[in-house]
Amino acid sequence: MAFYELRQYKVHPGKMAEWVEIMEKEIIPFQMSKGMVITGSYRGEKDDTVYVWLRRFESEAQREQLYKDVYESDHWKTKIAPRVPEYLDRSAIVVTRIVPTPKSTAQ
Repeated sequence: MAFYELRQYKVHPGKMAEWVEIMEKEIIPFQMSKGMVITGSYRGEKDDTVYVWLRRFESEAQREQLYKDVYESDHWKTKIAPRVPEYLDRSAIVVTRIVPTPKSTAQ
């Protein structure tokens, strides 16, 4: 059964515009090139520290493989991961696995 990851991040004050640019120009395209399905990317309407995004997986096995393909890659380890702490409070990251309800359009 397919499921989603709801990923909630706390962006450092004054860094939202830069973070969104990195997500949209680097992180999301890179992850999609590895097979990730990114279904949404959002920022807080009034709270400039809130960033949320969604990824869809067909199975746990697929999620595990995609995590390996992305997070164990040299590109992630050397080009992306070292820059993340400049923008995010990593201790505040919340990842919630969610599944669509029977009548959801997100099936």
